[in-house]
Amino acid sequence: MMIEPVIAAFTLGLMGAGHCLGMCGGVTAALAFANQAQGRVYSVVILLAYNLGRIASYALIGGLAALVAGMFEGLTPLPILRALSGVLLIGMGLYLADWWRVLSRLEKAGGMLWRFVSPLAGKLMPVKTVPNALLLGFLWGWLPCGLVYSALVYAAVQANFASGGAVMLAFGVGTLPAVFAGGLASGYIKKAIAHVWVRRIFGIGFIGYGVYTLIPVAKMLLVSWGLIDAPPMMMDPAHCH
Repeated sequence: MMIEPVIAAFTLGLMGAGHCLGMCGGVTAALAFANQAQGRVYSVVILLAYNLGRIASYALIGGLAALVAGMFEGLTPLPILRALSGVLLIGMGLYLADWWRVLSRLEKAGGMLWRFVSPLAGKLMPVKTVPNALLLGFLWGWLPCGLVYSALVYAAVQANFASGGAVMLAFGVGTLPAVFAGGLASGYIKKAIAHVWVRRIFGIGFIGYGVYTLIPVAKMLLVSWGLIDAPPMMMDPAHCH
């Protein structure tokens, strides 16, 4: 597995800070508040457990998505998943910048699964123990989220369980600063992350990476349509005599 997808997924997690704060900031703040009588250290432990559970669910979902995608690899010469990943990244950028909230429709579609998971998560509240925080985080990882879906398709492109899981693991780690900021009620960080220009800068970053992801797909399409010549193949050393 190449390191580039892991670094890219981690960066996507970081750039999605404002979105993460909106999706998970409330529950992490509730976790910290419910355990403040136990001291700040215990609150941090609870938040860490919650995030470990959340990231573990991302890794599992990413591995499964890549495993399923790998079964269909080769059915078409075109990189359909890479194209879908690029489109979703552009959509996520527009969503973050608040220029076009098209991914909110995708999140609504994911709400069908969340209807089954949400009652289980609700039964764990208020969270007072580390195991419950882990489980809550694992369940919360299934919350409908356009940012997660964008990263998930990117993970599916890897086409094997370990690589897909690693990509989503890196993505989850990238979301940690924003989610911890929500839990620890860091007002300055929250305000900075939520600022309209910060969201737009991150949004432009998503759009740029989406376009970068789509460039090889566009080249393949142009070659298949005969509009440009295929790039010369590098000589395989195994066939050199």
